[in-house]
Amino acid sequence: MKRQIIDTIERYETIILHRHVRPDPDAYGSQVGLKEMLEHNYPEKKIFATGLHEPSLTYLATQDIVKQADYSGALVIVLDTANTERIDGEFYKDGAFLLKIDHHPDVDPYGDLRWVDTTASSTSEMITALFYEGKEAVGWEMSSAAARLLFAGIVGDTGRFIFPSATVQTFQIASDLITYEFDRTELFKSMYEVKRELLHLQGYIYQNFVIDENGTAFIKLDKNTLERFNVTASDTSQLVGSLGDVKGICAWIIFIEEEDQIRVRLRSKGPVINGLAAQYGGGGHPMASGASVSTWDEADEVIRKLKKICVSH
Repeated sequence: MKRQIIDTIERYETIILHRHVRPDPDAYGSQVGLKEMLEHNYPEKKIFATGLHEPSLTYLATQDIVKQADYSGALVIVLDTANTERIDGEFYKDGAFLLKIDHHPDVDPYGDLRWVDTTASSTSEMITALFYEGKEAVGWEMSSAAARLLFAGIVGDTGRFIFPSATVQTFQIASDLITYEFDRTELFKSMYEVKRELLHLQGYIYQNFVIDENGTAFIKLDKNTLERFNVTASDTSQLVGSLGDVKGICAWIIFIEEEDQIRVRLRSKGPVINGLAAQYGGGGHPMASGASVSTWDEADEVIRKLKKICVSH
């Protein structure tokens, strides 16, 4: 499969890279890491990384502006995105060939060619494995810029290597990536520096979350609460695991009100919850997923469904 992907990449002069909405470090790491790697090895090709830029990830990269006309005859690669509803960008179908590379369960088998590996810790790990194949097959070289992004993606999706998804291969790949020239200390500082306001909001979460007898927990952070603590909806991504250490919790939801929707962050200590996320246009891992709803009534519906999942677990 990896060799087939490399052969496909070599055939196209324009390559456009997409990832999921509301990106995390693995989304940017795999997407822009692949862009940096391909630009280093194919300077004559036009390669774009597109999507709505997430300001909290500016320390990693920004995004390219791509027009619909750019897709004519292009190879489109969608990374780290299980289902089409979560692809960031409206023109991804307008290319000549669509390739999916992802480590989430293949709930939506889109694309002309798919490489899905649920055993990988991250899509960034998969892109590094693709590099190994490219190095052996056609002499690819890794740039330090690409190594930094791929390492950040792996770190982000493994929770600094503490999640069970971090395998022996994950550590081997990470040890290879850190041989390249980038400042790991600065990277970790950028990734995990928590604002004072977030610490205050975290205390609010601990004091105000709701839990039932079956271990289903939730908290609703409306726009007034975010303004009170002077944090953005994107900032709250650093707090999604806060309730994981609370005894008695089976699964939990943090709702974050945005301008036009309510973000749903789902986490679990056992029950599979990505199916629930998929019902609301989201997806993710079996125990860590995201979605969105339009109203607080719909949010209450998600809570009721999560309660049923915890009861039957």
